[in-house]
Amino acid sequence: MAQKDVGNKVPIYKLKKTEEVMKYYDEWGEGNKYDKDMIDWNYTGPKETSEVFIKYQKNKNAKIYDAGCGTGLVGVELKKYGFSNFYGADLSQKLLDLVPKDLYKKLDKVDLNKPINEKDNSFDAVMCVGTFTFGHVKPPALDEFIRITNNKGLICFTINEGIHEEYGFDKKIDQLNKDNKWKEIEFFKSNYIASKDVNAWLGIYEVTKHV
Repeated sequence: MAQKDVGNKVPIYKLKKTEEVMKYYDEWGEGNKYDKDMIDWNYTGPKETSEVFIKYQKNKNAKIYDAGCGTGLVGVELKKYGFSNFYGADLSQKLLDLVPKDLYKKLDKVDLNKPINEKDNSFDAVMCVGTFTFGHVKPPALDEFIRITNNKGLICFTINEGIHEEYGFDKKIDQLNKDNKWKEIEFFKSNYIASKDVNAWLGIYEVTKHV
C-alpha cells in the first residue's frame, strides 16, 4: 500500500529490524526533534485515543501501562483528565529521557516484541498508541497486553492502516474475539496524522478472563 507523502518524511516505515528502529528513534530524539515533528504533523493519536479511553475508564486511580510511550504524549493527554498512575515502556532510551519529569511512576526500556516483565493482572488498562506501525511491534504483543491486564480492564490502541492486514492484526483481533479473550467496545478508522493523510484503526476492548 502506498505510504502517501508520509513515506518521504518518515523513513521509519522502511525499517524492518528492531535495532534499526531503535537507532532511528534515538536519533529522532536528539534535540527533542521527535516532539516538534509530532506537533508539525498534527499527530492526533494520543489526544484521540485518550478521549476514547476516558469515556469508559471512570476510575482516575486506574493503573495504566503505556506500551511504546515514547516521550510521554499519552500521559500528558490523560493527565488533563485527572489520571496519573502511569507506567511507561519504550524501546528507545533517548525518547524515555525526554518524558516530562514525575509524569510516570516508572519508565522501562522494553522490546514489546518479547514477553513483558510484568506480573499477570497487574494493570487496569494498557494504552498502545503509535506503536503498531511499520517495522515495530507485531500482533502477539496483544496476548501480553491481555495477560498483564485485569479482568474487565481496558486495552486501547492504534494500528497504522498500512499494516492492519499486512502484519495480520485483522486475523489476530478476530481470533481474540472468537476466543473470548476480550470484547470489542469501539473499533474505527481515525485520522491519526491528519496533515500527512495517514489513518489508523483505533480500538478499545474490555478484557474478559474466566475467573
